[in-house]
Amino acid sequence: MNRVNADDLEWEETDRGESVGWRRRKLAAAAGGEDLGCSLYELPAGKRAWPYHYHAGNEEALYVLSGEGTLRHADGEIALRAGDYVALPAGEDGAHRVINDSERSLRYLAMSTMRDPEVLVYPDSDKVGAMAGAAPGGADERDVDAYFRRDDAVDYWDGETE
Repeated sequence: MNRVNADDLEWEETDRGESVGWRRRKLAAAAGGEDLGCSLYELPAGKRAWPYHYHAGNEEALYVLSGEGTLRHADGEIALRAGDYVALPAGEDGAHRVINDSERSLRYLAMSTMRDPEVLVYPDSDKVGAMAGAAPGGADERDVDAYFRRDDAVDYWDGETE
């Protein structure tokens, strides 16, 4: 058993401009977790987390620790508040994006299975992502980490010789 305290970990920060940005502490990775991932997120007021997406192979869940916000999901939007737990299954029904439309920080745990390889789908931008070598959120270096617009798809035999 390995234990880690969130206060002992440095924040990893992502800032993608005016409306997207967060801080993250990778709890499961720091504790040596392999099959189950867990990160503590802090989403500042007015910010959004990852683009709207779903995982083809990994299930995720969110647990709100403090603050309020909105979860965009496959059927629309729902309000989030402290104590809420949301299960996000693999596949289109688990599509999601966390939005902090409040005036205070939103803190939540994001948990996931750590299956590798993985395919991600981004419905708003019509992109597909493929990764192998480390699951999403994993610490290892990936052998494959590529994103494509669906319109970029080619035939299976395109460019192959006989």
